[in-house]
Amino acid sequence: MEVSRTIRCASFWDALVLGAMFEEQGVRVRRPDEDVPLSMVASGSLDGIKAAVAQFRGEFPRADPVIIEGEEPDRGAPEPSSPAAVPEPSHRAKGPEPTRRPPAPEPSSAPKPPSRAPAPEPSPQAPAPQPSSTSELLRQAPAPQLSHRVQAPEPSSPPTAPEPSWGSLLATTVRLWAQRQRGRWWPTQARSRLAIVAALTAVVFVTGGVIVELSASGQGKPTASGPGGGTAGGAGALAAAEATRQQAAAWVASQANPDAIVACDPAMCAALQAGGVPASRLLVLTRARADPLGSDLVVATPAIRGQFGARLAGVYAPVTLAAFGSGATRIDVRVVAPGGAGAYRAQLAADLRARRAAGATLLHNHGIQVAGAARAALAGGEVDPRLLVTLAALSHLHPIEIVKFGGSGPGASAGVPLRSADIAGAVPPGGGRPASPASLRAFFRAQWPPYLPPSLETIRITPRRPVLRVEYRVPCPLGLLGTRS
Repeated sequence: MEVSRTIRCASFWDALVLGAMFEEQGVRVRRPDEDVPLSMVASGSLDGIKAAVAQFRGEFPRADPVIIEGEEPDRGAPEPSSPAAVPEPSHRAKGPEPTRRPPAPEPSSAPKPPSRAPAPEPSPQAPAPQPSSTSELLRQAPAPQLSHRVQAPEPSSPPTAPEPSWGSLLATTVRLWAQRQRGRWWPTQARSRLAIVAALTAVVFVTGGVIVELSASGQGKPTASGPGGGTAGGAGALAAAEATRQQAAAWVASQANPDAIVACDPAMCAALQAGGVPASRLLVLTRARADPLGSDLVVATPAIRGQFGARLAGVYAPVTLAAFGSGATRIDVRVVAPGGAGAYRAQLAADLRARRAAGATLLHNHGIQVAGAARAALAGGEVDPRLLVTLAALSHLHPIEIVKFGGSGPGASAGVPLRSADIAGAVPPGGGRPASPASLRAFFRAQWPPYLPPSLETIRITPRRPVLRVEYRVPCPLGLLGTRS
């Protein structure tokens, strides 16, 4: 029997984790109150609601109480024993209490830093396993600790601390940054909060793999630059990886169709959204989302290649539209093949043959003048079919000159067409003035999708010669020239 119960938690982080556990139990969650303590309405079987709360109690015994409407209040698990001289603060004391989320489990061998220390001391960490569910992803996110105001005795001669690992430094940096920024950027919608937590956790996973590889390759070989040995080289590799991610995000934001769905890992999705791609167009790939089907493009970061392996190119996305970076940090933008890689390659080969035939026809069109490199592109079938169709139609209204074709992404696979053209009006056969860029622009603006170009720009190749640059976006539709196999 389905029931509805109001669940009251003491912090957003507790509610996020518990909300994910509710979803795993098949319980629907609605959050009408965004104030602390945060409340949510859970709808489903009472057994499922109680099972999720019990799971939360068992995994986070030190978390604040969770109150279920109409049920016995959750007093939480007993607090671990502490010295009699240091009383534990009451969780039910009046007045505002610090917002916190459940503490992440720490290795038993690593001592917990004092709560009033100026900054937490990072400890070496093993590479974190890839989470298998949304709740596990949230549970693994680093969490701020609640201060109990315990005065730690200051040692008279503190021992020299070992050099912390890059992984522990990265995890600590993300945790402290999240603590400082929560009041500024923490969104009001639960789905947005889940995306941010997933993105921050994925940053640790992805960059952690790069750090481990760099540490292994540079062991025993200190870098000549900088007194820290390999520190400068590791920081440079991380900076290069971030720069590659930003390049890929900028290219997708400017070159993908306005309605294209982009599949990406959480960190890459966060970079794409920061670059201007709406969240509604992003398909986040996690262990729960096992394939990129349903999207038009997939951004193949090292994490995505590691997740899909040979299936990425052999099954889901056989063609590269653009590539950025090199080596382990390379990022590819690939077109997704909904019918499988084999069928897509067959369609692409048929499309290439149709493009060659259409290009040869345009070369014999008396209303089109073509310069040298552009002539070779037409003959070789390298031009986007959307350009071929619109240029043929335009030549019946105005004689035109094609100055050049362009628009291929860096590192694109063979057969990926050129999507932009620089064109200008040509002198009519009987004499007269050539068409202006404004007249050419008006023709393209009157087209319907997929022939309506998102980008029309007037540029000058010489001080006295303006041309119109027409550019279409990716992915290029196949079969526009009448063949689909």
